[in-house]
Amino acid sequence: MLPKIALEEAYEHPERVARLLGDEDALAEASDRGGVTPEFYRPVMAKLGEFDDVRLGSMDRAGITHTILSLTAPGIQSILDPAAATAEARRQNDFLAEQVARHPDRYSAFAAVALQEPADAAAELRRAVTELGFKGVLVNGYTNIGDSEHGSYLDEPRYHGFWETVCELDVPLYLHPRPSLPGGQALYAGHPELKGATWGFGTETASHAVRLLLSGHFDRFPAAKLILGHLGEALPALLWRTQHMFEANPFDKRPRRTLPEYVADNIWITTSGTFSDHALTNAVLTVGADHIMFSVDYPYSENAGAAEWIERAPISELDRRKITHGNAAALFGIELG
Repeated sequence: MLPKIALEEAYEHPERVARLLGDEDALAEASDRGGVTPEFYRPVMAKLGEFDDVRLGSMDRAGITHTILSLTAPGIQSILDPAAATAEARRQNDFLAEQVARHPDRYSAFAAVALQEPADAAAELRRAVTELGFKGVLVNGYTNIGDSEHGSYLDEPRYHGFWETVCELDVPLYLHPRPSLPGGQALYAGHPELKGATWGFGTETASHAVRLLLSGHFDRFPAAKLILGHLGEALPALLWRTQHMFEANPFDKRPRRTLPEYVADNIWITTSGTFSDHALTNAVLTVGADHIMFSVDYPYSENAGAAEWIERAPISELDRRKITHGNAAALFGIELG
């Protein structure tokens, strides 16, 4: 079994886990917001707050040597009060640093940041990377501004200073899904099964990524490193058509390069929650094996199934080594024992 590094692996603070598991109405509300059923979410929630025997045992059986942990969605991005969001980001990062310190050979971390106040987010990211040793930052989609009806996206000018800090620190930003804003959910009326990971997560996150690609974001920040999960949120399959139709309909956007060029230089993708030979083959052809990294999406997906799949996927042994651990070790400076 090949060693593996996994990097879309979620946690939740045990205090919130206890509140939700102790209140069926609250659990049902949280499940509905995330587009899952309470029956699915209950055992997942129990695992989100656990960092020892269950999680580590599952990693061991799958050959996962190292995991980068991050706060589960929607995380800090849904907190409406900016001061409360900033305080909670710091609390979560301090808590996560404590868990990493108990198992430093097995865990690293992505920072949570409160983009409600971009300057505070930049300062907290700097602290997390330089003082806590975190490997980068994970952002759960858009950030609510003012109320739950409105959100801001990472290509907006208000975040330029934050991106300058990301690039200065030379760390990746992992763009993780969350359900679309309420105004975009009319399509899902009567179809709650579509809101979350079954469908809506991917379309929301892919659209967010395309905003970054077409807005000239990577011209302004050519050193930026963006990670997308779920084998690119279907973007590799749609990349040619997106570029083709954009060339005919650019409106006021004038990026200096093509989408495949930006993908080659600025975007990495992971296998989280997408254990498909066809999707992986397409990603290798579109993105390239050098920019694909193994992940599971634990505990929303199980480590064993992800490991069994990547061990037998129809790719070269060299690409398998890159994807399971080599690419992540190089990107994050992780040394495997």
